[in-house]
Amino acid sequence: MSQHEPAQLVGIEGLIYLIRGQKVMLDKDLAALYGVDTRSLVQAVKRNVRRFPEDFCFTLSDQEFSVLRSQIVISNRGGRRTPPLVFTEQGVAMLSGVLHSDRAIQANVEIMRTFVRLRKLLVTNDALAEKLDILEKRYDKQFKLVFDAIREIMTPTQPPPTRRIGFGR
Repeated sequence: MSQHEPAQLVGIEGLIYLIRGQKVMLDKDLAALYGVDTRSLVQAVKRNVRRFPEDFCFTLSDQEFSVLRSQIVISNRGGRRTPPLVFTEQGVAMLSGVLHSDRAIQANVEIMRTFVRLRKLLVTNDALAEKLDILEKRYDKQFKLVFDAIREIMTPTQPPPTRRIGFGR
């Protein structure tokens, strides 16, 4: 397998990171999926800079790069020395207008499908969380009755007035 050939397009989910609150992909991973050098991909972006505003593509800060490097275990020696470009879903879609090979088109379709699957998963999770909240509220009400009854049993009541047993004077 060459350095530009991804193991499988199925593993795309593992190449999506959450940075600055956005799901993004790294330039090196996209280059591998598209079958081009990272340098060629970056040059194509620079030649078409107007197509890639900040919300489509941005360079990681040194701190973000350091955190990412520790997360994905990139060696400090060798390898990349500059922070990568990262692409949001819209930036990945825009790349299809810049890279025209059949492989780039196929990879782009798979990446877009992956983003859609992730979005559906999030919606499903939100719906499940909502249902769980509803159930929790419903059961809280039912258990409230039980707890109130237990508290009532535990609360000391006024002792009945004591009567003296025996003869009074």
